[in-house]
Amino acid sequence: MKPDEQHPVVAGVDPDQPSRLLLAWAADEAERRRQPLTLVLACKPATRAGNWHVTWPELREQTDHTRAAGEPADVLHDQSTGATLLVLGSRRLTATRELFTAGAAAVASIARAHCPVAVVRDPEHTTQQPPYLVVGVDGSPSSHAAVDYAFDAAALRGAGLRAIFALHPSHPDWVDEHQAELVSRRVLAETVAGRRETHPDVELTHEVLRGHPVAVLTEASKHALALVVGTRGLGGFTGMLLGSSVGQGVLHHARCPVVTVPAPV
Repeated sequence: MKPDEQHPVVAGVDPDQPSRLLLAWAADEAERRRQPLTLVLACKPATRAGNWHVTWPELREQTDHTRAAGEPADVLHDQSTGATLLVLGSRRLTATRELFTAGAAAVASIARAHCPVAVVRDPEHTTQQPPYLVVGVDGSPSSHAAVDYAFDAAALRGAGLRAIFALHPSHPDWVDEHQAELVSRRVLAETVAGRRETHPDVELTHEVLRGHPVAVLTEASKHALALVVGTRGLGGFTGMLLGSSVGQGVLHHARCPVVTVPAPV
């Protein structure tokens, strides 16, 4: 995407609890990508948006503001058309409460969005040197798209990239431990093939780690700038964010921003 194309970074703002972290992350991402930032305040028809406004003068000068009535997931789905990235927040609640509050809107938006979606409720971790992003790999079309996004995001941040395949006995390629690892390493190599030529400055490591995908990726997220995954995948990522325990588990437990990337249409 050329920098002068106007494909904004869109931030969905909760009128009841606007997140300074979300706004800062979205503003930084728009600046890195040299794209405009649009703030969207979605309210159900029965509610009123009131006089909500951005309190940072410098941010007000750099953003467009959109108020729309309707179900938040529907409004954000519409806003994702033509966007570079949709940025959402999610309050860290219990898993049960989250399904009925902010997390539910995030899951619904991710499942339908036309662009990558970042869920920001934890900061990027910058204490690890050199800094890195993590991308979950399983060989699916959405996983390939996630790797492309992760390389771009790492290059923009001057960071490295850890490509991780979570190997679990429930994976469909599991025959025996040795064979499953061989298949996993082949999938990793094929998925990242060619990306290093276009991003020579991104230091890449690829790892096969044994364990449930939620546990593996949650552990990897503890020191990461961001965790990138596909929205629909194979193996451990089957049904990602469409009601699967894996998808919701990653969103609920990851300790850094999570970016979900749809498969190319």
